[in-house]
Amino acid sequence: MLFDTHVHLNVSHFDDDREEVLQRAKDAGVEKMVIVGFDHETIPKAIEMAEKYDYMYAAVGWHPVDAIDMTDKELEWLEKLSSHPKVVALGEMGLDYHWDKSPKNIQIEVFRKQIQLAKKVNLPIIIHNREATEDIIQVLQEEKAEEVGGIMHCYNDSVDYVDACLAMNFYISLGGPVTFKNATLPKEVAKYVPDDRLLIETDCPFLAPHPNRGKRNEPAYVKLVAEKIAELREQSYEEISTKTTENAKRFFGIK
Repeated sequence: MLFDTHVHLNVSHFDDDREEVLQRAKDAGVEKMVIVGFDHETIPKAIEMAEKYDYMYAAVGWHPVDAIDMTDKELEWLEKLSSHPKVVALGEMGLDYHWDKSPKNIQIEVFRKQIQLAKKVNLPIIIHNREATEDIIQVLQEEKAEEVGGIMHCYNDSVDYVDACLAMNFYISLGGPVTFKNATLPKEVAKYVPDDRLLIETDCPFLAPHPNRGKRNEPAYVKLVAEKIAELREQSYEEISTKTTENAKRFFGIK
């Protein structure tokens, strides 16, 4: 049993073979997945797919790269969608200092508003972080995000920040980079995170794990992530797949 906690099957990369991709996921042992919407186009598709497939759930949020495009209207939309029975989290939200479309101060403002909304509707949050770890942790602490908890999606920083995340009731999710030969940080994190706070994901179609690096990622490849983490932690694949699935169900409130 595998639970892919972060997929983007709602993007155009899968328009030609979505059903085949889903079948490969099922064949690989993927039992459940959360499909993440992050803008005007992908949010409705996330809801639509979660309604269509009983093993699929949705998260809805506003991506930090597009923070400059978010208005109160979008925030009200997210609040309305948060009551949907298949919506299990708000996100992805956060900060992205790699791209310069949205100024940092606007990203931080939009991030704060989404955390405040999550607390209002009592849903956990999914964090997107690119080159902004210290600011992300500061905002989460100031907004008391521990009241709802969350996921550090595709965690990509050192173990030095993990304890601060755990202290705020956050889970650490690892994806394809943990399998990359020269990626030391995610490997160290994989060995460090406590059993009950570890999650796995693909972030497909992005960040495909070795040996598919550079190709389109898909949910079936989450098995490769679980296998590598099992190797790093010197645990069995069955232990990792079972524990990360239990953790995901608990986090998202899925029975």
